[in-house]
Amino acid sequence: MDSSRISLRPFKLTDVDDFLKWASDDRVTRYLRWNTITSKEEAMAYIDKVAIHHPWRWTICLDDHSVGYVSIKPESGDDKCRAHVSYAVGADYWGQGIVTLAIKVAISLVFKEFPDLVRLEALVEVENRASQRVLEKVGFLKEGLLRKYGFCKGEIRDMFIYSFLSTDKIL
Repeated sequence: MDSSRISLRPFKLTDVDDFLKWASDDRVTRYLRWNTITSKEEAMAYIDKVAIHHPWRWTICLDDHSVGYVSIKPESGDDKCRAHVSYAVGADYWGQGIVTLAIKVAISLVFKEFPDLVRLEALVEVENRASQRVLEKVGFLKEGLLRKYGFCKGEIRDMFIYSFLSTDKIL
């Protein structure tokens, strides 16, 4: 994949058709906290009410078409040193290094944008080996197993916690 074709930018309402292509795929949303998007109206509402107003939820673009997202949600108050990372990419783009590249770019941007940020955290279900590989390729450290930690799609699941510090090197 030519990395010059990949970019990150805030969501726009005009992304609705591209967003619906990947957000309507159960394979893509399997490990996400939000449910599969099933209609253009639902996609428009999600972009308008959630993605655009999120502190840092940007779309991953291939040739300026939305193919996924990276979300970094800083905590507040005494916990503003920490942020949670999540991401997804359309199944047609799995295994091409797109998410790895997008997370590397996102990391370099958010540590500048949020000066109090010291630690990024990602929670990954034990079964989601592809996501674990992405984080490890970027330079995240697997810190441990959180048993029966995350509620997703009606189940409480075991999660691995990964971290990346502002002093760590992007691989």
